[in-house]
Amino acid sequence: MGGQVKKFKASASGGHVIVTRNNFLIALAPYFFPIYSVALAILFVAGNRFWNWQLFLPWFHLLLGASYAFHLTLTWHILKSSQSDITEQGYLFSAVVIFLGNVVVLLLAIPLLASQVSVPNAFRWWYESTAQVVSQIAAMASRT
Repeated sequence: MGGQVKKFKASASGGHVIVTRNNFLIALAPYFFPIYSVALAILFVAGNRFWNWQLFLPWFHLLLGASYAFHLTLTWHILKSSQSDITEQGYLFSAVVIFLGNVVVLLLAIPLLASQVSVPNAFRWWYESTAQVVSQIAAMASRT
């Protein structure tokens, strides 16, 4: 995003990063960007390119699911405590961005991993399903 990291501290009790530029994507990215899953995917793609790891594809999917589950669990655990980046951006805004960020990650990752449906089709199906749920909720609300 054009900024630089000035200071980085990580410990068992917590951590922080001081940057020259900040916006909501930078502040909230750790809550929806699964860094361990992305690192694992990069490692597998590189290994597959050089050593033909196709036989290990089921193990890759298992580890990828475990790393994403770890990401979700850690995010849930962290969100239970007060986080300065959440309070700075606002609770409602942060919740929406984190939820939609995780949805977008899944809508991109699942079609790329499964190779059965294209990414645009996955987004189209999500949009159609969401529109259908919203219209059903609106119809139920208008009856009352």
